Amino acid sequence: MALLPTPLRQSLRKAAPWAALVFLVLLGAIQLIPYGMDHRRAPEPNPFKWRAPEAEALAKAACYDCHSNETVWWWAVKIAPFSWLAQSDIDEAKGKVNFSDWNGRLTGPRLRRALDHGMPPWYYSIAHPHTRLTEAQKQTLVDGFQASLPKP
Repeated sequence: MALLPTPLRQSLRKAAPWAALVFLVLLGAIQLIPYGMDHRRAPEPNPFKWRAPEAEALAKAACYDCHSNETVWWWAVKIAPFSWLAQSDIDEAKGKVNFSDWNGRLTGPRLRRALDHGMPPWYYSIAHPHTRLTEAQKQTLVDGFQASLPKP
């Protein structure tokens, strides 16, 4: 701040409280926008039937928050704009794979590819370190998923 000319420093000191007030008012106002606030659990019309308990436990720990109707909402994602981002990610994830409403589109190789290329996302794993799977856990999940798929 010492590098700034004196008049600019003075005007920044005068503007800072107003900028903070505007920021707080905006932060409060966006809480009234309901997107990402409905956390009612949807019914499970056609859940995926796991036959491998260890794989099911891994999937529930690493995948179900976004890819099922069993999302656990932690405090930070109840605050906009984080709630908007979380809801958008979850809507997109459930559109691809929803273990609570199984559509049969996911295959073992596609699951493996997803696990090897960014699932779960790094930004989710920061807050949820238990979702970082080892190679052995990934293989257990894929093998258990494969064994649980309905036979054609």
